Amino acid sequence: MFLELTENILTTVPLSFHIFMALASFTVLGACGVAFSQNIVYSAFSLLATFAGMVGLFGFLSNDFLAIVQLMVYVGGILVVILFAVMLTNKISEVQSSNPSNNIIAGLCLMGLLLTVLVTSVFSYDWQTREPGPYEPTAAKIGDAFLGPYLINFEIAGLMLLVALLAAVVVARKEVKFIEDNEAQDKG
Repeated sequence: MFLELTENILTTVPLSFHIFMALASFTVLGACGVAFSQNIVYSAFSLLATFAGMVGLFGFLSNDFLAIVQLMVYVGGILVVILFAVMLTNKISEVQSSNPSNNIIAGLCLMGLLLTVLVTSVFSYDWQTREPGPYEPTAAKIGDAFLGPYLINFEIAGLMLLVALLAAVVVARKEVKFIEDNEAQDKG
């Protein structure tokens, strides 16, 4: 009976659905690990699983540009910095509860309300379905747009990021100088 039901599901439901559900489940379980873990190290590794699942989902949905950006920026950059910060923090193992869960009942009520709104929205919308077209890379189109009609916006965003980086360096140097001056006064 069970084998017949399993064989029926595998033959009637397309393989792409199973792949999507596996990637989506992996991503959601990683996000749950981030939200519900009491240990910050486990939360960071769960965040890695969530980001990796997002890379898989973007790749599965034929959006190569977002998959690579997600992999390089979030997994390769931000998450590595978070992991190094957690691993290099002194006495992190002595902290008993680094991520306390306060007011779980209010959180569960809010989650239930949000889930109700989302499920109602999904099932009340008239979804238009069509056959998927051939795969087309998205990076070339985005690159043409950045170097075409959005060139000025792209350059302004780059300048704003440069100014933010320089401002962060100036602020960090002032804090280091302030700490060094205070330590010198304490010794003197």
